[in-house]
Amino acid sequence: MEKPRYLTLNMGPQHPSTHGVLRLILELDGERVVSVKPVLGYLHRGIEKLAENMTFHQFIPLTDRLDYTACMSCNLGYIWAVERLLGIEDRIPPRARTIRVIMAELSRIGAHLIWLGSHAADIGAVTVFIYAFREREFIYELFEAVCGQRMTVSYPRVGGLGFDLPEGWVEKCREFCKIFVQKVDEYEKLLTKNRVWIARTKGVGVLTAADVAEWGVTGPMARGSGVAYDVRRVIPYGGYDEYDFEIPLGENGDSYDRYLVRMREMRQSVRIIEQALDRLPGGPILADIPKITPPPKADIGVRIEALIHHFLLAAEGFEAPPAEIYFASEAPKGELGFHLVADGGRKPFRCAMRVPSFSNLQSIVKMAPGGFLADMVTLIGTIDICLADIDK
Repeated sequence: MEKPRYLTLNMGPQHPSTHGVLRLILELDGERVVSVKPVLGYLHRGIEKLAENMTFHQFIPLTDRLDYTACMSCNLGYIWAVERLLGIEDRIPPRARTIRVIMAELSRIGAHLIWLGSHAADIGAVTVFIYAFREREFIYELFEAVCGQRMTVSYPRVGGLGFDLPEGWVEKCREFCKIFVQKVDEYEKLLTKNRVWIARTKGVGVLTAADVAEWGVTGPMARGSGVAYDVRRVIPYGGYDEYDFEIPLGENGDSYDRYLVRMREMRQSVRIIEQALDRLPGGPILADIPKITPPPKADIGVRIEALIHHFLLAAEGFEAPPAEIYFASEAPKGELGFHLVADGGRKPFRCAMRVPSFSNLQSIVKMAPGGFLADMVTLIGTIDICLADIDK
């Protein structure tokens, strides 16, 4: 019997709906997808190896270049990992801990807005793209007010934060929280019961809970399949155990459920931010650990000892005692993990990263077969990949 003949088609790496230089080698039987093979590496920069040739502080700006839709989350994930390595987690000032939670949740909302706008535009709902980026602009203005940068922020520091909140920032953040829930209602009016949206997402890209475990899927992808795995709740860090919030879950594990999970997550992030603003304490934003953290900036201009201390930390960094740790945080796309090994020097001896986009992308091999070629755009969007995150 003659074997079936399939058409081999390259989707990407220049296709606009692959959201970066992702290449998918598809085998097609007419309009039906038989198999898909992701091809990566077009954006590889060797970030893990670069980390091993930089001091712990010098590497912070490179974490901005992982998932650039959520730079603040990547910064914080790395900082929390270094603090675990140094054993100083309990010495972070309460004000810095609270502000970090606020920034992490603002970053989560911003990343979900980029996903919502681009995913909706790919499927044909261009209006939502304009709406989502309107609210994202508000978040970037909050970031710019606190650290001078909108996107690649490099705001957290080992031991705390680079800057305190400026006057009026808390009020602006409260204003954002107040209006944003109403904006999410607008998005849902446009999409949730839209017949075209439902037709393009419901029943498309189904992942069961067993598939989630088999393929190492985390984040909204896993929770859309009913798997209640959220690092903030399962392995609390950074003070998240002090906040009251829910973990939204899906029932069917399809693209529509993953959409609903992300929409609900944005509402829960607002809930966390409002709690943090209500309990925001006063005090310092950087721990007093002379061998690791710099002196107050007010002292640098008047005390020569403070100036020398600051210079040495900036130029040479600090020593980390021999240790090996793995630290996971809940980034917007899923579990972001850092495996750090220190040998007593001023640089990581080894630095390996578990980025969510890489692990989640492989699930497309499971989701695509049997679907239509047109569904590939939906599948790529529902995974919410970032190629800089994947290729590192």
